[in-house]
Amino acid sequence: MAIDIGNTNVTLGVFRDEELVVTWRWATDSERTADEYAALLTGLLPKAGIDFVNVKDVVVCSGVPPLITTFQELCGRYFGTAPLVVGAGIKTGIRVMYENPRDVGADRIADAVAAHRVYGGPAIVVDCGTATVLDAITADGDYLGGALAPGIQVSVDALVSRASLLRRIELTSPKQAIGRNTPEAMQSGVIFGYVGLVEALVTRFKAEMEGDPKVIGTGGLIDIVAAESEVFDVVDKDLTLHGLRIIYELNR
Repeated sequence: MAIDIGNTNVTLGVFRDEELVVTWRWATDSERTADEYAALLTGLLPKAGIDFVNVKDVVVCSGVPPLITTFQELCGRYFGTAPLVVGAGIKTGIRVMYENPRDVGADRIADAVAAHRVYGGPAIVVDCGTATVLDAITADGDYLGGALAPGIQVSVDALVSRASLLRRIELTSPKQAIGRNTPEAMQSGVIFGYVGLVEALVTRFKAEMEGDPKVIGTGGLIDIVAAESEVFDVVDKDLTLHGLRIIYELNR
């Protein structure tokens, strides 16, 4: 089982060898106990034809430190194993060229590993989630660095909280860029604006990288951007999970 604990969602996937059999996505809740998360799995695993005893190993990456302990407890109590937690000292098969490699989130490393191993390099990963993150990977698999921006939903939430006359909107594309009412105007600014942000950053990344990087989209909100842009060569919403599986195999 591969578990990606993000600030907005917890994403889980169960692999049989290299095949991703099933995935689930839950809202992240740092107040939930190990038993509560296990209760969710108890209802879901049988529906996928999987028994707790058949889950032999677990690999975890987390952007929410308090939940690492929660999932370690879950794994020990219900799976009888200690999970591999991706972090400092873990083999990844790539070199991190960041000034301080420890500053790169484990999910970004997992994305880079999967991008290189599954799709080859050079590559640019665009991960649209709580943050909008772009990462650059060379043909040899070196992690060069990236760019960070507030995520689409985070931006909407911030705008609504600071502007008393604005209300929450549905994150769907409007029919045109020139909004004829306030919700359409907000949708245009947020969605088309983020498409422009991503496309502009990809253009700048390509100008600074060698070769012709493949652009890979992932993350819970990637469909919103990908539906309005032709910048992506592939969209793989399970990229992080595949990266976690590969990292687990490297550390067996």
